[in-house]
Amino acid sequence: MYARVAKWEGADGEKLRQAAREINAEAPSGPPEGLPAKGFMMLIDPDNGRSLAVVLFETEEDLRKGDEILNGMTPRVDDGSTRTSVEHYEVGVDVRV
Repeated sequence: MYARVAKWEGADGEKLRQAAREINAEAPSGPPEGLPAKGFMMLIDPDNGRSLAVVLFETEEDLRKGDEILNGMTPRVDDGSTRTSVEHYEVGVDVRV
């Protein structure tokens, strides 16, 4: 399993919450067309205008393809934030209870 972690800063807190609500509402329909993601988590810090988007992929090839697709996407809500970094990781541990 592999993860793409994108960090965003400078968001308006309420717009950040709005984006999270909209993504949650659409989550049951799965990832956007063509995105080979196996999971998604968005961590938000509205008080400080920060968020982390963690997208999980089954293979390294899927990660590369997903990274290309995600780099070309525009955020659904303009919350005023700027993407400050994108990092790729191999998932060493995945515990869910």
